[in-house]
Amino acid sequence: MAAQSTNPPLAEISVVLCTYNRAARLADALAALVHQTDAPPYEVVVVDNNSADDTGAVIARFAESGVVRYASEPVQGLSHARNRGVATARADILAFTDDDVRADPTWVRSIARAFAEQPDVDMIGGRVEPLWEAEPPAWLPQAGYAPLAIVDYGRAPFRIAPTSPCCLIGANVAIRRRALEELHGFSPRVQRIGDGIGSTEDHEFQMRLLDAGAAALYDPRMAVRAVVPRERLSKRYHRAWHKGHGRFYALMRDPLFERSRTGTLLGVPAHVYRSAAGEAWAWASSLLRGRPSLAFAHELRLRFLAAFAVERIFQRT
Repeated sequence: MAAQSTNPPLAEISVVLCTYNRAARLADALAALVHQTDAPPYEVVVVDNNSADDTGAVIARFAESGVVRYASEPVQGLSHARNRGVATARADILAFTDDDVRADPTWVRSIARAFAEQPDVDMIGGRVEPLWEAEPPAWLPQAGYAPLAIVDYGRAPFRIAPTSPCCLIGANVAIRRRALEELHGFSPRVQRIGDGIGSTEDHEFQMRLLDAGAAALYDPRMAVRAVVPRERLSKRYHRAWHKGHGRFYALMRDPLFERSRTGTLLGVPAHVYRSAAGEAWAWASSLLRGRPSLAFAHELRLRFLAAFAVERIFQRT
């Protein structure tokens, strides 16, 4: 009699990819998704969020594979598009990625395996490695990689605690349908619209999921590569991203960030004012000491804090 396999069964996967006016990049993303190796049964739902370029034609070409399906979301915004993808998809595990991402050939299989091994986990994310279009600038390591959606939390899987600063991002994350439905999907309040930057829809959903008592996991076996365009390697882009991120963070109301021992002033936690003063001092000090890369890093954090405060004081979010 043949020995019984101890491997857990693999689940079916629906990949949801939302796109807006990126037909040139979309073809490479879909090519990687339709050529997965050793994968369980899966589909790719491409949600067109009002694109005005050749997006429809690109999707139609890949639909001939039998793997790709087309969906349309007329209301602009990434959360609206993702929620449309969830409603259209057929599987109980939904994997999310972007139109500028190239999934590894075993990406779908690694998602199915991770969920089979962790039946109590509702959300799993993995590595996002860069595909540089230009040489990264010398100041980038100190400024940080968050605006480029690069994720690498190490080579060992770990569970993410509610107090952890680790955020799983939509370029490479998978979520059980039951969690998406119970939490009513992604929030339009903190979504990216069009070419907006700095949004927090990924972080906000993860925060709600963990607050509800569900489990999230980082698994580096889930690996993708994201294109980093030349224009995202400019100081102008990083300044704009941190300003946008500060505004969205004010809208999100992260309980850990909101916590303050000395209260609030005009709706802003007291520690934000203290941190802003410290960053301003560190920025000026770094410039005087001839350390421009460090000064820029402090400037970015100051822009984030200032945008947070402005949103709270003047918009009263």
